[in-house]
Amino acid sequence: MSLLPAVLITGASSGIGTVYAERFARRGHDLVLVARDTARLDTLAARLRHDTGVAIDVLPADLTQRADLAAVETRLRDDTRIGILINNAGIAQSGGFTEQSADSIEQLITLNTLALTRLAAAVAPRLASIGEGAIINIGSVVGLAPEFGMSVYGATKAFVLFLSQGLSLELRPKGVYVQAVLPATTRTEIWQRAGIDINTLPEVMDVGELVDAALVGFDRRETVTIPPLHVAERWDTLDASRQGLLSDIRQAQAAERYRNRP
Repeated sequence: MSLLPAVLITGASSGIGTVYAERFARRGHDLVLVARDTARLDTLAARLRHDTGVAIDVLPADLTQRADLAAVETRLRDDTRIGILINNAGIAQSGGFTEQSADSIEQLITLNTLALTRLAAAVAPRLASIGEGAIINIGSVVGLAPEFGMSVYGATKAFVLFLSQGLSLELRPKGVYVQAVLPATTRTEIWQRAGIDINTLPEVMDVGELVDAALVGFDRRETVTIPPLHVAERWDTLDASRQGLLSDIRQAQAAERYRNRP
């Protein structure tokens, strides 16, 4: 058994989740792999056990199903070996808002926001009580860009960014590190499952490059890591502008421009 904290990874059967599993296994961490596809999880676990020698548990779960979600929450609360949670599971969908069904919207919101939040809530109290641990939430640059036309998906990723920033402010003083990772278009199966041909998308990042960059941010303890952002000062400027906007909000009165009707 590794002396390092075990890592629970959702959406571990493919894409970003699989690469995170590979990278943390190579670092010597034991793993708990969560996804719906048991066969793919078993294959990944067997390969990583052989290649790295770490201990790996497979926990099949559909996080949009309440019973499955509850089982993963219980594991996070009770398994004191787990010190890192990677909230990676997520889905996208094609088409505009008026073309999407209510059921597909509910499923997307449930997985991308509700499940992610509940899993973080399951592990955070235990990590805070021992004064160490980490939560990595996978967001998206789409959460910064309503212009991209993925309104519901982007809204869920904006939620992930906000939640991560808020949790960082709450939990960092208690020794718990929270990181939001914001990929752009990355070569994973999420696009195929959403009915989008990735070969029609420009400038697609390799998933290995994405995760390796995210782990540099993890090791540096960045709150927000945006691997495709080449000018880091852009984020600093945006965040400073946001804080400046807040300083100009006066809660007791409406702004002058709204008090003088034509």
